[in-house]
Amino acid sequence: MHIAIAGNIGSGKTTLTKLLSKHYGWKPNYEDVDTNPYLNNFYEDMQRWSFNLQIFFLNSRFRQVVNIRKSGKDVIQDRTIYEDAFIFAPNLHSMGLMSTRDFENYSSLFELMVSFLQAPDLLIYLRADVPTLVRQIQKRGREYENSIRLDYLKRLNERYEAWISTYTSGKLLIIDVDNISFAKNPEDLGMIIEKVNAQVHGLF
Repeated sequence: MHIAIAGNIGSGKTTLTKLLSKHYGWKPNYEDVDTNPYLNNFYEDMQRWSFNLQIFFLNSRFRQVVNIRKSGKDVIQDRTIYEDAFIFAPNLHSMGLMSTRDFENYSSLFELMVSFLQAPDLLIYLRADVPTLVRQIQKRGREYENSIRLDYLKRLNERYEAWISTYTSGKLLIIDVDNISFAKNPEDLGMIIEKVNAQVHGLF
């Protein structure tokens, strides 16, 4: 079984991946942030490094999904391959930070890759407004995220909502995280687990 968590920067994907992995005994699969050779460069000069960064993520996540399906294990994945293609890459293109030539090249590669992949059995989308995202980003204190602008997060949120509203590839669970704290409050985590149980038991 393949569970995936989607959501904007700072929405709590990694934290929820850890908590659900521990609760269910699922194997966690995290986003390749610490070993990403382009991330710091990207935040310093988005226009120069946007294509390189997106290709790195596309390659990384394609490998992840292939390995998840090969493993035959129950896996929970932090961020999906779809988010790069439907949110981050088109956002960079629309902001003039990725050329049309690069964006079309990227999109063509994504379409080819995704034709070989099976969608997650359950997609969990963490919905958060911009103040919540900013609070979470500041709390974790990653240096390269200090320069993220509010309008950038807002644009990403709009694209997330547009994507989720048309998502039909598999089961979908939407969690509003603005007024809950699943990292600190066991009741909030319990509420999410109940909702996941309802979805997961319907898979079999």
